[in-house]
Amino acid sequence: MRLPEPLRTPVPLISAPMAGPGGGRLAHAVSVAGGLGMFGVNDSRTPEWIRAEAEVAGAAGTPYGVGLAAWALEKHGEQLDAVIELRPTLVSVSFGDYAPAIGLLREAEVLTATQIGSLDDLETAIDAGVDVIVARGGEGGGHGRNVMATLPLLQLVLDRTELPVYAAGGILNHRGLAAVLAAGAAGAWVGTAFLGTSETASTTAAKQALFAAHSTGYGRVFDEAQEVAWPQEYGGRSIANRFFEEWVGREEELDEPARSRFRAAVSGQDYSVAHLYAGEGVAALTHEVSAADVVAEFGRAVKHDG
Repeated sequence: MRLPEPLRTPVPLISAPMAGPGGGRLAHAVSVAGGLGMFGVNDSRTPEWIRAEAEVAGAAGTPYGVGLAAWALEKHGEQLDAVIELRPTLVSVSFGDYAPAIGLLREAEVLTATQIGSLDDLETAIDAGVDVIVARGGEGGGHGRNVMATLPLLQLVLDRTELPVYAAGGILNHRGLAAVLAAGAAGAWVGTAFLGTSETASTTAAKQALFAAHSTGYGRVFDEAQEVAWPQEYGGRSIANRFFEEWVGREEELDEPARSRFRAAVSGQDYSVAHLYAGEGVAALTHEVSAADVVAEFGRAVKHDG
């Protein structure tokens, strides 16, 4: 495994794109602190928004990455065009048919990554020609597969490729980073640990709900409530609130009164109903910290005496 030079950060850590809370400000703070920060692009974002966030993330020449959803690019190819123009340090394209986007990014000599959740996904990624693999276990927050846990997936992937592999899902602090480095990963791809930082694009109410949360659930409840076109195989891991528990397993029965209640809760920041995506390690979040604090905590995994 040979890690590309731009990814050889002082702390072997990439902040997951996290479309929504993960904007340019968080990406910049992570990179300045010694990792590589990324921001995520959901299906509603415009090229103008992407450029504005990139200006923040890349201020003073700071490296940064961008995360794209392949299924959204099918209708919003202008997002990819904007990212190629910007030429960030790393671009992740996942969740759908990402091979065409990877091809265009490689032609532009931009480093590429994709998130995988199974061994079949690994073969697809290798065929597409990605530079970096992100082995994302079902513990991870937000969207992805819930097929395998992080450590089994990581070990199987490392046995099957010489590409650099980052581990994602359930990595909370320096202990988790040390574990995946010992297994042979190039580093960790971390989202949940950054959700409580002052640099996220989340509201105070959302952070307080995260700090009070202790359990998560996996399903398509919130995709159905929002009527967004995420591919069926990629559910989301979120705080297991009252609305989630009411509808999980019967998402297809969600009706307009339920959606109306959900929309009102989102508008009113009622997180007993509104969604908050987070991984299984959410109980580790107890109070607001800075992104630099989080990176420094992970950095304990690689510090040496002298």
